[in-house]
Amino acid sequence: MSSTHPPVRASDGDRDRAISELRDHAVEGQISHDTFLGRVDRALRARSRVELTELVSDLPPPGRWRRRLTEAVASVSDLTTRLESAWRRPRLPRLALPGDNRVRYVVGRGSECDLILADLTVSRVHAELRRDTEAWLLVDLGSLNGTRLNGWRLVGPARVKAGDEISFGECGFLVSVPD
Repeated sequence: MSSTHPPVRASDGDRDRAISELRDHAVEGQISHDTFLGRVDRALRARSRVELTELVSDLPPPGRWRRRLTEAVASVSDLTTRLESAWRRPRLPRLALPGDNRVRYVVGRGSECDLILADLTVSRVHAELRRDTEAWLLVDLGSLNGTRLNGWRLVGPARVKAGDEISFGECGFLVSVPD
């Protein structure tokens, strides 16, 4: 008695793998562009894994050294992209959290402020740092251009810690602890 099983249905992942393999062979010049397009169309309409396997069965197996070379180039490219991104990121000046016993430091353009920033995007009385029982809070004082913590505009008091990025208008700082 022989039992015949129906063919295993092709999943989206199976289709993606077959199309990826076809693309690799087209890039390497092993199949023409028209052949590639025809086989991709057949891959998208395939109902079973058998049909997908037939689409790539006549193609030479991918070379191990070529695959490793492609992976190495991709990883170097990713590293280069991350380094370029980090290099282009602006170097922010440090803003040390006050180390004395005062509980309130006002930031703004006005002469009565504790930290005076001579930038037109900073309001006369822009924001304040308040010492809470355990941490420092950053509070916007209704400034026109806003106060941001790690890129997010403040809508209420927010805790700040060393390593946070804060900005008053367009003046950005990296928070550090006093020495």
